[in-house]
Amino acid sequence: MPNSNPNKLIHEKSPYLLQHAHNPVHWYPWGAEAFDKARSEDKPVFLSIGYASCHWCHVMEEESFEDPQVADLLNKDFISIKVDREERPDIDAVYMSVCQAMTGSGGWPMSVFLTPDQKPFFAATYLPKTSRYHLTGLIELLPQISALWKQDRFRLLQIGNEITEHLNTAGTPYGTVSLTEKEISKALDALKDSYDKYFGGFGTAPKFPTPSILLFLLQQYRQTGDQDSLLMAEHTLKRMFQGGIFDHIGGGFSRYSTDAQWLVPHFEKMLYDNALLTQTYTEAYLSCKDPIFPETVASTISYVQKELSHPEGGFYCSQDADSEGEEGKYYTFSVEEILEVLGAEKGKAYCRRYDITDYGNFEAKNIPNLLKESDVFISPEELKQMKQFLYEYRRNRTSLFTDKKILTSWNCLMISALSEAASVFGRSDYLKTARKAEAFLDRYLKKENGLLFLRWCDGEAAYDGQLDDYAFYCLAMLSLYRVTFSDDYLKKAIQAAGHMISLFYDAQHGGFFLYSKKSEKLIARPKELYDGALPSGNSAALQALSMLYHMTGDRRYRDCMDQTFACFSADLSANPSAYCSALMVLSTEFLTSRQLVITSKKESLPEEFQKLLSKYHPLDLAVLVKTEQNKDYLASIAPFTEEYPVQSDKVSCYLCQNQTCSAPVYDARSLHDLLQAAD
Repeated sequence: MPNSNPNKLIHEKSPYLLQHAHNPVHWYPWGAEAFDKARSEDKPVFLSIGYASCHWCHVMEEESFEDPQVADLLNKDFISIKVDREERPDIDAVYMSVCQAMTGSGGWPMSVFLTPDQKPFFAATYLPKTSRYHLTGLIELLPQISALWKQDRFRLLQIGNEITEHLNTAGTPYGTVSLTEKEISKALDALKDSYDKYFGGFGTAPKFPTPSILLFLLQQYRQTGDQDSLLMAEHTLKRMFQGGIFDHIGGGFSRYSTDAQWLVPHFEKMLYDNALLTQTYTEAYLSCKDPIFPETVASTISYVQKELSHPEGGFYCSQDADSEGEEGKYYTFSVEEILEVLGAEKGKAYCRRYDITDYGNFEAKNIPNLLKESDVFISPEELKQMKQFLYEYRRNRTSLFTDKKILTSWNCLMISALSEAASVFGRSDYLKTARKAEAFLDRYLKKENGLLFLRWCDGEAAYDGQLDDYAFYCLAMLSLYRVTFSDDYLKKAIQAAGHMISLFYDAQHGGFFLYSKKSEKLIARPKELYDGALPSGNSAALQALSMLYHMTGDRRYRDCMDQTFACFSADLSANPSAYCSALMVLSTEFLTSRQLVITSKKESLPEEFQKLLSKYHPLDLAVLVKTEQNKDYLASIAPFTEEYPVQSDKVSCYLCQNQTCSAPVYDARSLHDLLQAAD
């Protein structure tokens, strides 16, 4: 039951922390006050990490953190700290590593017990109030830990010291391996072994969209013509679109599927998933021209614009899985509801098309999906109208909580996706949305010296930007440059790359740390390459460094890239399919490097050139556009561009491969032929 006297979370901005501000637990935000109090009162710390749209975080709050009995135990013997993992990915990463090391798995909510010096000695994920099956309840666990703290503290301190030492040695390279094309082949073999030939995707339930894997497969098809790679990516994307993981009424994707066939999702929707899947469906369309893919892109972008957009241009984090305490209630329908909204005739047709039945496919209700074949034809215009009626009905029936934090890193993923979709589909409205979001970041999440904040919420920017923020920001600016060829975006990308190297790069061992050398020091400083739901910060940094090196020829980017690969080479060689975003860069490095310099009197390229360049991934073809207005700037960052004259009467295209340049061509058709000959 909510407490009328708020705890110290009431002064925070995070929607997740504010959700807990009226718990009877005496929560503290992460900070010196909480740890000083733990030291002065000689108590251990209970650290709880989660996020606003997390279903099981809500369950644990309702069962335990709103319960007076649990609250009394925590308040009596512990100092309790709440962390929003999206605001503090550094804290989350450190203690997730702890949880995985101690339990073999991880997830949210995360529950960790610490010494007042932040060293962990016990970790778990969701804990019920009372013990059931294999899960120990808080009512039983808290007195046990309190007794150990008082009676056998040395043992707990020893565990904390050992885990902390393990964290600080885990990121140190234990040898380097020469990386070759064999790593690419090993990754493809592993993906083929885990590929679900019937439902698409990889592995068994629960099944995640894995855009990093799909983008890698699409790249392999582009670069080598490997049909198996295309088949795996294309089939997976089609099945995801058909399943309930895709919202067939409002657009957008949920976080993952609880089953193997993509029918029943974990209903929360995250900005990053929808950004990365927008990019993936866009790139897939270039390879196979399936008409479902631009439809999926348009629907997903429409969802983000309608439901996750700040009026000034930034994008919100997520929407909850629960409505009125019930998971999936917002998204599910009965047959009676469909008939009531659409009328008998149209309603029956919709039900047959989208598998809406009396017995249901999820807890006696229905998740609209296209997994079953149907002979029902509904015209696109009529279907659009049906979806709009159901969308409005759904919004009026119940509501979803939206976490309105605006995160730099996730916004940058969406900017990149919008920019690429604008280029491929010729949609100026997508570009307008991307530029508006970039302007929001520039206004609210960037300092005058170019340094980034991590999040903006309710008028406040806070927390130093971390590796993901700088790496994804750099990629977003390069994406905007590729579709606009505006020097402003190239300048911002180069500035961000400079800060990224200065603040995060490990000059001794290679690779990039998660948080800055100037940020708060935690018990460990993680350095990771492994792709999770998002590409790792190091993978994104590798992609940015590769693009900038091939655009400018600056050896600093090349050296950082080489040393980062060396740092992670042993891990990458041992299990390459876990690092698909990094493999995309590695694969490109084994190919012939290609740079294209286009000179033009006008600041914007003719449409036929833009359309042609949209077919080439930035990793596969580096492009600079030189004009009278920017020639001095380009010469300062890419000295080789001085050799290319800007002619008053025509666009000139200079293609170079492996330090050998072709004679210039002057029209899009000739450039197309030149690029095709080079493929």
